[in-house]
Amino acid sequence: MKVAVIGAGAMGSLFGGLLAEAGAEVWLIDIWEAHVDAVNKEGLIIEREGQTRIVRLQATTDPETVKKSQLVIVFVKSTHTGDAALVAKRIAGRKGLVLTLQNGMGNADRIAREVDPLNVIAGTTSYGATMLGPGKIRHAGVGPTTIGMWHDREAGKAEKVAAFFSKAGIETDVADDVRRIVWGKLLINVGINAITALTGIKNGQLLDLEATRELSRAAVEDAAAVAAAQNIDVREDVAAHVLEVARATGGNRSSMGQDVDNRRLTEIAAINGVVVKEAERLGMPAPINRTLTALVQTLQAHY
Repeated sequence: MKVAVIGAGAMGSLFGGLLAEAGAEVWLIDIWEAHVDAVNKEGLIIEREGQTRIVRLQATTDPETVKKSQLVIVFVKSTHTGDAALVAKRIAGRKGLVLTLQNGMGNADRIAREVDPLNVIAGTTSYGATMLGPGKIRHAGVGPTTIGMWHDREAGKAEKVAAFFSKAGIETDVADDVRRIVWGKLLINVGINAITALTGIKNGQLLDLEATRELSRAAVEDAAAVAAAQNIDVREDVAAHVLEVARATGGNRSSMGQDVDNRRLTEIAAINGVVVKEAERLGMPAPINRTLTALVQTLQAHY
């Protein structure tokens, strides 16, 4: 299968590398010239548990050089989904599938405005990766990947992608209701990302003070109420589950925290911000998420 990965950060590079190792023809597309040059010259260096290996694949800063692909995977930050959707439209053509494994909510809908909605697949992954420098990533963790059709009720296309991923060692399941899965991941991000970004703490430090734990719980319960109003089934213990995820990833700095550390635009609009937007549409309050969104927006406006 020919695959194009739009957004060759740590996660995009990891998935591209794993698929290339399994024999797929993979193109990485990214604007970071130093990374693209390093991959083309030296290969993608993947570090895991103190060992490194080199994967050969193609990379480019110019998506026009990439021909039609059977699968396009979108891994850009949600702030760039609109541009990525236009690139995906050209590369996927009429028959190619487009998969988003991005953080936040709204990415699949944005892609479906450019690509045939029946070819859009969404999902989440618990794989972890860190960018170590141009052409080099650390494979930080393995976890479940779940995907599903965003609009089409026929799961055959998603099952084909899941089988392809699983053959490459990325164990992947297909969900009948992928919106529930995406909301589940969103609730985790809602309870961790903005708080850690604003305070400078690591995920595990959310647990240190009752006040911080309560803030996380309140943000998650805010968002869970919005999900429930849309008949999205979320687990009853979701707030406690989010804190357990924070504990399990205790040494990590959240992606939003890393964005703030590096003075980059965050994905706040697609995480806490989308909860606020949906709450407004439904005539519901979401005071905790509204406050967190405003604080992060203020912070990033004054880098």
